[in-house]
Amino acid sequence: MSRRTRALVGIACAAVLLSVAACTTDHSDAGQPTRPHGSTTPVPAAADTVPGTTQPSLQKPPELDSDASLAGRQKVTTGNGSIPYSKGKKGDALTIAVSCQGKGKITVTVRPVQVSFSLECGADQVSTVSNEFALSGVERSGVVSVEAFSAVRWSLTVGRGAPTDPPGAG
Repeated sequence: MSRRTRALVGIACAAVLLSVAACTTDHSDAGQPTRPHGSTTPVPAAADTVPGTTQPSLQKPPELDSDASLAGRQKVTTGNGSIPYSKGKKGDALTIAVSCQGKGKITVTVRPVQVSFSLECGADQVSTVSNEFALSGVERSGVVSVEAFSAVRWSLTVGRGAPTDPPGAG
């Protein structure tokens, strides 16, 4: 099975597992298969995170795993936006964590690797998804673009670090 076919099969599986967010890639010369790794967490909306709870809030961009380094961040935004991210080390994965609230959908596109995913946002809840991409080209600097309905507020964090499922580990 070709690397592109494996990447597309992996993406299709991730879309089924995530049900709310779907990952796709049109990157035909990927050196490694895409390894989207994500979770979607809808929770009741809160003005801010209450001490002692883990409910996400749009007051701060989503947090990354403790072993990931920050490559870019966007505070609460309404409508479309673009966030540049810094260059990383070869072999690192790129993680995009996004939270949204408001009736509608957002679409996140990562360039130059041409990866995208969507997230349905709830009117009265904060939805959060985190996707990890480990494919050729993510070590370069780039831009994450967000297309959002005008009623949707969102925030985003871009991170870099060792892939959760390194090539050849499974």
